Amino acid sequence: MFPGGGQPNMQQLLKQAQKMQQELAKVQQELAEAKVNGTAGGGLVEATVTGSGELVALTIAPAAVDPEDTETLADLILAAVRDATQAAQKMQAERMGPLTQGLGGGGIPGLPF
Repeated sequence: MFPGGGQPNMQQLLKQAQKMQQELAKVQQELAEAKVNGTAGGGLVEATVTGSGELVALTIAPAAVDPEDTETLADLILAAVRDATQAAQKMQAERMGPLTQGLGGGGIPGLPF
């Protein structure tokens, strides 16, 4: 039901939808440009991902490289990437949450949240 029992103002609804679309596009762009870091092994491995979750850099300290133990290095890399990805997901939730709350909590098709 609409207030007063009337029909919705389609022009106003379209304007609101367009404004929300513009705001979402702006936040998506900001997330794509933002960088977050994750570390493992006390800083021996550091991963950098964008706010949208793309891995863009990986730094491995020489002390982490042991040719006899590549499994530990692989574990450190996975942990650092996982740490960075979790930070990116948290950033997405913080920035996109206020924009998507009015959509019934279902998010928007095609967006990663």
